[in-house]
Order: sequence, then structure tokens, then C-alpha cells
Amino acid sequence: MARQGRRGSAGARADSGNQRRAPRPSEQGLIPVLADIAREVDKAVQRPPTRPAVRTKFQVVALLVREERDRVRADTGLSASRRGEQLKRLDGVATMLARTAARDTSLLELLADDARVSDAARAYKATVMRAGGLEPPEEPAPVEKAAPAPSTATRVVPRSVISRQLANPFLAPDYEAAAERTATRARRLAGWELLDPLFNSFERAATGAPACMPLPEPRPVPTPAGRELMPHQAQVVAATTAGHRTFLLADEPGLGKTAQALLAAQAANAYPLLVVVPNVVKTNWAHEVGLWTPFRRPTVVHGDGDRMDGFADVVIVNYELLDRHVGWLGDLGFRGMVVDEAHFIKNKTSQRSQHVLALSERIRARVGRPLLMALTGTPLINDIEDFRAIWQFLGWIDDTKPLGPLMAALEETGLTPAEPGFYAAARTAVIDMGIVRRRKVDVVADIPARRVADLPVELDGAVGRSIRAAEAALAARMVEHYRSALAARASDEPVEGIDLDLARRVAAAELKDSSSKAGGENVFTMVRRIGQAKAGLAADYAAQLARNVGKVVFFAKHVDVMDQAEQTFADRGIRYASIRGEQTPTARKKNIAAFVDDPEVQIVVCSLTAAGVGLNLQVASNLVLAELSWTYAEQTQAIDRIHRIGQAEPVTAWRVIAAQTIDSKIAELIDSKSGLAARALDGAGDEDVTSSTDVQLEALVGLLTDALAAEGVA
Repeated sequence: MARQGRRGSAGARADSGNQRRAPRPSEQGLIPVLADIAREVDKAVQRPPTRPAVRTKFQVVALLVREERDRVRADTGLSASRRGEQLKRLDGVATMLARTAARDTSLLELLADDARVSDAARAYKATVMRAGGLEPPEEPAPVEKAAPAPSTATRVVPRSVISRQLANPFLAPDYEAAAERTATRARRLAGWELLDPLFNSFERAATGAPACMPLPEPRPVPTPAGRELMPHQAQVVAATTAGHRTFLLADEPGLGKTAQALLAAQAANAYPLLVVVPNVVKTNWAHEVGLWTPFRRPTVVHGDGDRMDGFADVVIVNYELLDRHVGWLGDLGFRGMVVDEAHFIKNKTSQRSQHVLALSERIRARVGRPLLMALTGTPLINDIEDFRAIWQFLGWIDDTKPLGPLMAALEETGLTPAEPGFYAAARTAVIDMGIVRRRKVDVVADIPARRVADLPVELDGAVGRSIRAAEAALAARMVEHYRSALAARASDEPVEGIDLDLARRVAAAELKDSSSKAGGENVFTMVRRIGQAKAGLAADYAAQLARNVGKVVFFAKHVDVMDQAEQTFADRGIRYASIRGEQTPTARKKNIAAFVDDPEVQIVVCSLTAAGVGLNLQVASNLVLAELSWTYAEQTQAIDRIHRIGQAEPVTAWRVIAAQTIDSKIAELIDSKSGLAARALDGAGDEDVTSSTDVQLEALVGLLTDALAAEGVA
């Protein structure tokens, strides 16, 4: 449902009129205000999910209870009985908070000593104190603290990396590096503060058009069979081929930044290549390497890196693991580095940003002209200062001044920041360093009107192991039935290879049992568990999309997956609407209107079955399929909620697929039915459009035959 804030009891108490009776002593002061808010929070938590505003109120009440308890104990002007009474009433409020936290245990995180107190919480705290008759103290100016130095005790070096280092103990020197590090001597601009004018130039000299460097005409780019770059993608590869080596690639999502980066690395021969990404997309990056540069070997770093390949051409690691691996990553000899969702490093005091900047500095120190690419659809989140860390990663600036080619370009303008023309010239100089920004509407002729983009994700940890174990158990059960049926045959003729007819009968029997039995592990419970395991990753990606492109439609099959996604959005302060099967027509209409008409409602969470037809959600052009349907038609119906007459932008459906599970097999089967469905609907053939049962059956057949093949049955 559309999430709306409402006024708290503190505000109501502050606005009470003069006609009410004079409050009793027990109703005066801060404690009654805290008790009212605590009751309001408890009622709200009983209607999950817990909204961010409710979490803020819970934290503020808890903080004020602590502070008021300390104040009462230290107040020497209170009698012992009065002090005891006040402390007893505070204990009552604390008991209410404890009962509330028992309903939603995630609230306990807000009570930790190191819990972050947001600016909104500070402002609300001041409001509550004033409502209770207290004057809030002046807040000291925030002091930026440097991120703590990473502990070397947590650092690891994977065994395969040690093997690579032993095999190649000496890195070939790159004499261009010394030349590249030679600073451009500032002459006319010596003594001028230049960074702030550079940042300000993007506001003072804005032209209204996307900031994009001059790009060469696209030229044919060698790509694997069946894959072709779109013209706007080929332009970036052509610029790399011509010698450009630093890019802030800020194309809108859906325009193929991953492919551009990988083929740019191929054009620059920037191997080994380091790719730093959010956790949700690191498996997809490995998949894309296989699609676009199949002769280059990718490896994904998980945990301590026990399963990684130290000899790989492309090393993919997520931000959260940098602290553990930054040591050997800096020594491996990378000739290129790509940072995906580069706005993640905008806070230079964060540990992730410091690691990224340190790694890029190590690469630039050793390689004269490394390929450095920052990929983000939203380079600016809050203000123009968000550029700072990205520019520093690319080597355009350091902490105090522009560097090398950028300083030279500023000198060539012949202007100083005191002259009005400086800002337009400075903005152009920065853009020419490698800012590339294209919108969907700018390249609409390049891209198809509708496309499905697969996003493979890795199910890590105990949940992933449990799902894979369940799949193995299901396959082993079918293999046992297959062998029993084979042994029971009357014929003594040996069977060569796999008897596909028998395999289908075994799979059909398993499917029938799965449909009739309520308990036990089967294909349906397994698919549901996969959906639950993907829910957080899919919601995380939808949140990133919403931040980058605006409104997003999120589809899921199961209620618990929808619940988990909505909780993720609520925790992140993202407003959403919800369309479910149990809603009344009035509630459904209200939630559709909230998503379509309210610019603050960024995501609509939809049931595949309840919202797959009869809806017009074309206000969005991006859709996330968190769970796979059993039919191509159901998937198409969901996409058609945004791909409709009147849709002004190309539509992208991001299909989240759990790698190395039956999810991948289902996706392949759904895709294989697309041509069949088209032929049947277009009258070009007499085939029947397959049902969901066909996909379920064929998925089980695939699981069985893969297991038999693994056992050596050919």
C-alpha cells in the first residue's frame, strides 16, 4: 500500500487548544509525551512492514528515555518518592518499547550504542523535547571522521593468487608510468583554488543537455556470433581504440554499460582487469564476460577467495570484500579497473571508497595509461560534490588540485576563475576527460522497444547450500526411480545412453506426486525457496534502479517474497505501492493511483497472478521479475503492463535468475517457448502453446538427465 507519514502525538500535544482542561501533574512533562509516542509506535509495528518514520520514532523515544532516566537520577531537587515515581513511569515506557521490539526484532539495531542517529531523528527528537516542555540543546557541528584503518588481521591471500605470484614474480616495468606521473606545472593558474570552481562549473555553466565528450563515429567491433553492439555502445569502444583511457560512463540503465566496459577493456588490452561491483550483480558480470569476451576467463571472489582462479583475466569482487582482499589486489598487476555503480564511493571517508581510491592509485603508479572506468547511471546523488571521489578514482584530480591532462587543459583556456568565461571552459575540459552520458530517449533508435535482460545472482551461504542440496536430493530420488524402472524391464536388451522416454515418465510421476502431496521437498517448494532466497537481491537491484531511473515495477509470485521486498524498500526509505490479490477494488485503485500519480512513490510491488493483466503502469519503463513464471505468456503479460500504447521509452524487464539452480533451466525453457507461442498466435504453425505443466515437466526431465549424465550415463 502507498506509505504515507502522519503526525505523531508529540505534534498533536503541541497543538492542543485552550478549551481543554488543565493537565494533571502526572500528564505534564516529557514522560507522558514519550508514553503516547511509544503506544503509537507499538500499534504501527503491529501492521508490518515497519515504516522508516516509525523506526525513527522508536529510536528517538528510546534515546530520550535513557537521557531522562539519567537526568532524574542526577536531579538533587527531587524527593526520593518523586524520583522513584518518575523512574517507575520511565520503566513503563521502556517496557512498552521492549514489547514493540519483540514484535519486530530489527528495531533492536536502533538501540545499539553505535547506532546511527539520522538528521531526521535529531530534528524529531528536538520536536518531542519541546512538546514535553524541555529546550533541546544545540547540536554540535558534525565532525567528519576518517574511516578506521583496515585491520591487517582480516586480510587474506587466496592460494591461487599465491600460485600466480610464484609463477610470475616480476612484473614487467612500464616506463610510460613515470612520464604519466610527471605533473603539469601550473603557470597562470598557480595559487588559484581550482577544485571548487570545477565542481561549480557544472551548475553555473550548465547547458541543459547531457554532459558527453565528443565521441567518434561507431566502427565495426568484433563480437561473438549472435551478439552485436548498438551504435552508441560502439562509440565508446571506438574512443578506447583511438587511445582514450578514462571514462565516467553515466548512461542510463538499460543502455549496456557492462558490454561497453568489457569491449573497451578488450580494445585497450587492459588485462588483467579488476572489476569492483555491488554484490547483487557480480555473478552477472562473470556471465557477461562469457557472452562478450568469451576468450577471456573471469573469476568471482567469494568470501576468502578459496574458489577463485588467480590466473583469470577478469577478477570480479564486490565492495564488501575489498577490506579482506585489498592487499593482494593492489599487487596483482592489473592494467585496468572498472567500478560499477560508482556512486557507491561518493563518501570519501568510507572504507570502501578509500580502498577503491588506493587500488586505482596503485594501478596508475605502475601502469602508464591504464583503462579506468566508473559506471553509474546516477553520478550525482545529493550535490555536485559527489563527483569528487569518482574524479579522483579516474586520476583527474587529487585531494587539492587537478592533475596532468586536466590541469593542462585548464591552462590552455587562458582564463582564471575570476573571469566569467572560465566556468564554461572548465566544464568542457572536464567533460572531455571522459564523461559519457546518453539517455534512452537520445538513442531510442538504437535499442529495441522491449527487451528482457537476465540478471544472474549467486545464492551464497547456508541458504544457497541448502537449495543446492535439495536439488541434488530431488535428482537422486528421480535417478533411483529411473534405475528401478530400468531394472524391472522384462527385456534383457542393454540400453545405450539415456532412455529419454523413460526419463519423461519418471519426471511425470515425480510431478504428479509433487502436485498431490502437501509436504516434503519437491519442485514447487524448491522454486518457492529459490524465490525467497532471491527476494533480497532482487529488491536491492530494484532499489538501485529506482534511484537511477525513477519508477520501477517489481513482480513476484509469492506473498512472502513480496513481503520481504517491501520490508527492504521500507528500511531504505523508499516509498512504494502494493498490488495484491486479496485487495478490495478500492484499495487496488488507490495503490495504482499512488504509483502513477505520486512522484514520491518510486516502486510498485505486484503479484504476478493478481497484477499480470488489466493494469496500465506505463509511467515506468523498467520492470524487475523477482521470480520466474511457469509460462512465457505470464511473463509477457507482466511486461505488457508497462510496454503499452503510449509508452514513450524502450522497456527493459530485468529477470533475476539464481545461477547454478533449476531457476536457470526454467528460464531457458521459458525462452524456448517464445518462438512457439509466436508461431501459434500468428497462425504460422499448428503447434499448441505449451502449458505451465510442460515447463515443470521439462525442468524435471532436465534435472534427471543432467544427474544421469554426471554419473556417466551417456
